[in-house]
Amino acid sequence: MNLDPLWTDLTNELLDILAAYRSRIAELDVREKTDRTLLTEADLAVEDMVITRIRAVDPEARVLAEESGSGAWRPGEDEEPERIWVIDPIDGTAEFVNPRSVEFCSVVCLLERREPVAALIVAPELGDDGNPIVVVGSRADGTITVNGRPAAYNTGPVRVASLTRSARSEAPPHETAMTEAGYALKTRTTSQTLDMVRTALNLTGFATNAPRFDLFYRPRQKVWDGLAGLCLGEIVGLMSTDVKGKRHLPVPMETLAQPEPTFASTVMGRPEAVEWFVELAGDSRTGTPKSS
Repeated sequence: MNLDPLWTDLTNELLDILAAYRSRIAELDVREKTDRTLLTEADLAVEDMVITRIRAVDPEARVLAEESGSGAWRPGEDEEPERIWVIDPIDGTAEFVNPRSVEFCSVVCLLERREPVAALIVAPELGDDGNPIVVVGSRADGTITVNGRPAAYNTGPVRVASLTRSARSEAPPHETAMTEAGYALKTRTTSQTLDMVRTALNLTGFATNAPRFDLFYRPRQKVWDGLAGLCLGEIVGLMSTDVKGKRHLPVPMETLAQPEPTFASTVMGRPEAVEWFVELAGDSRTGTPKSS
């Protein structure tokens, strides 16, 4: 399937619709969901538009979207879909409704045989001077582009990690151990997808002060917050596992069939960083943290 026309159409429509809603943030109806994340009319409108465009090119599309869910799949009974489209209409809704923040994006990821094979990430204001940053990844081609140009991959350690967690949660022991090992930590949740992008890619050519991460870790990660980032990580050659070192991909059908599909945890980064973190987190649980 040639996704270029779909990605182009979606990018143009996403930039228009997100700009329209951002222009009247103060008027938006903002609600808190049961998981304490936010929902706005913009999330619903974006999701509906993306699903409509996908089904226009893939009428039999099986869609897993943040607001409309996965549907009733029964592993072992229902036929497994060959293709599944995973949609996060606005990743970072709390940032979207903050007129001073640009840390939000819209995300579409295509799974084939439960492997993420293509991704579109549209961050409409993330670049310098509020310009958009559009990331397109294709595992079939082994390519990633940023605003139509070949992406710059992260190279070399920077000793910075994204360990996002709920603001209401207590800091786990491994955070102290990482700080003692010389890491700077980002723990406040913004867009998980954008933090994963910046673990795989160097965006400083488009956003001068863009952070770069050696490692991304998130407990209880919704799949729509993670699969596009995992797709980029696979292309770049990063390692992705859970906190116990078990590989995520292909995604178990049992995970995708959950009412709210969630990874128990996600760790992604340079292989040596992931291996060290997995050992560190395990040691922290037993009370014997190690330094790198």
